[in-house]
Amino acid sequence: MVVLSALNPVGGNLFALKNIKLKMSDSKKSNLLDHVRIILVNTSDCRNIGSAARAMKTMGLSQLVLVDPVEMPNGQAQALAAGATDVLANAKVVNTLSEAIGDCGLVIGTSARSRTLPWPMLEPRGCGEKMVVEAREYPVALVFGRESSGLTNDELQLCHFHVQIPANPDYSSLNLAMAVQTLSYEVRTSYLLTLNDASQEHSTGNGTYIGKKSGKSELDKAIPSTISEDDELYPVTEESERFYQHFENALKATGFIGDKHPGLVMTKLRRLFNRARPDVKEIKMMRGILASVERAAKQ
Repeated sequence: MVVLSALNPVGGNLFALKNIKLKMSDSKKSNLLDHVRIILVNTSDCRNIGSAARAMKTMGLSQLVLVDPVEMPNGQAQALAAGATDVLANAKVVNTLSEAIGDCGLVIGTSARSRTLPWPMLEPRGCGEKMVVEAREYPVALVFGRESSGLTNDELQLCHFHVQIPANPDYSSLNLAMAVQTLSYEVRTSYLLTLNDASQEHSTGNGTYIGKKSGKSELDKAIPSTISEDDELYPVTEESERFYQHFENALKATGFIGDKHPGLVMTKLRRLFNRARPDVKEIKMMRGILASVERAAKQ
C-alpha cells in the first residue's frame, strides 16, 4: 500500500512512493468528511484522476484511493487537479479493491446499468445521506469503476449497495469526474445538514430551509441513524468477507455446493445479507452456527 507524494512542482516525475496504512483518524474532532473515501478502480487516463481530485476538493473531500491505476498521476493529472494537488499528493495506491475497503463499514459502488442479478440500490440523495450517517462510526467508501466498462460484477458484489445517477436516458454519458462531482455533492449536502450552525440556513433539498433555530442536526431529525445507542456496529468489509468465506466452506462441507462450481448461490447469499445488514453480534452468531454445521458434517 503506497501514498503519492509530490517531489517536483514543475514537469518530470512529480510523485514518489512510500508505504502507508489506510486507517481512519482516531480523533473524534476530525472532520466527518475525512471518513469518506473516494476509490477509483483501474483508471486508464491519469488526467481523469486529476479531474476527480478537483471535483472532490470542491465538495470538501480529501481521501482518494487509487486501485491498480493503468497510468500513475503525472504532470497532466496535476494540471487538471488545479488547486487540488494536495488531494493527488496524498492519494493512496493499492493493488485490489478488497485492500482499499477492508476497514470500511459501508461500501457503495457506482453502476451505470442494470445487472443480471439485482442488488440493493440507492438514489444519489440517499447515497449521500447514508454515507454521512455511517461515517460517524467508521470509514465509508464510494467506489467508481473504469472509464469504459465500470466495475466488474465481482467488484460490485463487494459493495453493500449500488448507486446509479439518473441521467438523461437518451444521452447518459457521464465522464468519471462528472460522476465523482455529482455524488460528492450529495455527500456534502447531507454533511451540511449535520452542522449545528446557528448563523447559517441550509436547504433540505425539498424547497424548505432549516438551521438557524435547530438545536439538533436536521439530518438526524429527517434521517434517523441506522445505528442506535443500543445497537452493535456493522462489521467492516474484512469481517464480512471472512463470514462469506466461512459460509461457503460450510456449504461445501455439507455438499450443498461443489468445490469448483459454487454458481450463483454465494452471490445470492451476499445479496440477501446485504439487504439484511447484520451487525457484528449477529455475524458472530451466524459464524457460531456455521461452525456447528461444519462439525456435524464431519461426523
